[in-house]
Amino acid sequence: MVYFGTVPIEFASFITDFWDDLVAEQREGLFLVLLGFIGAFAFIRMSTRIMRSPRVAWWPGSISTDGGVHIHHLVFGIVAMMAAGSLAITVYDVSPWFEICAVIFGIGIGLTIDEFSLWVRLEDVYWAEDGRRSIDATVIAALLMALVLVGSDPFDFDTASTATLIASISLTLFIFLLLAICFMKGRVAHGAIGLFVFPVAIYGASRIGKPRSAWARRFYGDRKPKKQAKAVDRFRADRRTERFKNKLRDAIGGTTTEVYEEKLERRGGRPPEV
Repeated sequence: MVYFGTVPIEFASFITDFWDDLVAEQREGLFLVLLGFIGAFAFIRMSTRIMRSPRVAWWPGSISTDGGVHIHHLVFGIVAMMAAGSLAITVYDVSPWFEICAVIFGIGIGLTIDEFSLWVRLEDVYWAEDGRRSIDATVIAALLMALVLVGSDPFDFDTASTATLIASISLTLFIFLLLAICFMKGRVAHGAIGLFVFPVAIYGASRIGKPRSAWARRFYGDRKPKKQAKAVDRFRADRRTERFKNKLRDAIGGTTTEVYEEKLERRGGRPPEV
C-alpha cells in the first residue's frame, strides 16, 4: 500500500541526496547556473510570446524610447553575467553568496542566448526565420551543460604512463579534427555533442555536409555537382527531420511573424501594433 503522506518526505530526501552528491563532486555551481539559465530562458520566451498576443494587453511591453532606442533583454543578461561573474570570484568560498551568484549568472546566460541571432546578424530578427537560431543555440548550450553536470569530461587524460598520455593526447587531437569537420559541414549539434560523446562526432563527420556549409563550398559545388545535389536533396525544407525540428522550435520559442499573423488572421484576430 502506498501512503501519499510519505511522498513529500521521500521527495525531500531525494533532493537532499541529489544536492549532497553535487556538493561532493563540486558541481553545485554548474547546476545552479543551468537552473537559472533554463528558468530565465523559459520566462523570457513566455514573456515575449505574451507581448505579441493581442489578447493580453496588460503584460508589460519592451523597453523603448520615443527616439527609437530599443533596449534588448540581452543587455540585462550581459550586465547580470558581468556582475555575478565578478562577484563570484570574490565570494567563491562564501555560502550562500556564491550560490546566488551562480543563479544570477545563469539568468544572464538565459537572457543573452535568447537573442543569439542578434549576436551574429546585428539586427532584430527575433521573430524571423533567422532568429530561430537562438532556440537551436539554447538547446545545444543546455545539453552541453547537462553533459558536464552528469560527469562527461572530454579532457580527462590518462597520465598513468608516457605511452597512455601520448595516446590520450592523440585521441583528443583526432576528436578535435572530427569536430572541425562537423562544424565545417554545418552539423553544429553533432560537433557540440561529439565533444562529449565521441560516436556522435564520428557520425557527424562521416555524413554529407549541408549545401551552404563551408565544407560544401570547398568540396562540393562545381567540383562535385552530384555531391552538391545530394546535399540539397538531403537537407530539403520538407524532410521529416526538419519538420520535427520546426515543430520543436515552435513549441519552445514560438512561430515566425509570418506564420503567427497568418494564424491570427484565420482566427479573426489581428496582430498587436508595434
